[in-house]
Amino acid sequence: MNLLSGSCMCGSVRYEACGKFRNIIGCHCTDCRKSSGHYTAATSVRPEDIKFLDSAGLAWYRSSASAQRGFCRECGSTLFWKPDIGDRVSIFVGTVDGAIDLPLSAHIYLVEKGTYYEISDHAAQYLTAGADLSVDNCGLQSGSDSSAS
Repeated sequence: MNLLSGSCMCGSVRYEACGKFRNIIGCHCTDCRKSSGHYTAATSVRPEDIKFLDSAGLAWYRSSASAQRGFCRECGSTLFWKPDIGDRVSIFVGTVDGAIDLPLSAHIYLVEKGTYYEISDHAAQYLTAGADLSVDNCGLQSGSDSSAS
């Protein structure tokens, strides 16, 4: 079992997460790009595996009909993405303190990707997400019907 700790920029939100983490996924959807200024990179864990050491600045914003984003109301850092359905909370890996030993395994929502950058790594690429990606022992099992590569 791994332990990650992280925080927002100002320290008003600090967390530890311990459990089985999903490999990192880069999300290129419009909502992620608008909330972060670029695409996001996130792992995920079960909600009960996140412990807040300080949550004074934590606020949740309903960013779509099916999910919320956790951010710091003091400094504006985006930290979490939580779908209404499912048993995982995504943690944006840019908020993790120190090294993170998880690979970037996939890029999703390429149909909404910005036109100003290219993807040059060897991670799997998907036009959308849907049922093609699922967590299994901290990794991904992927289908091939919506692959963009």
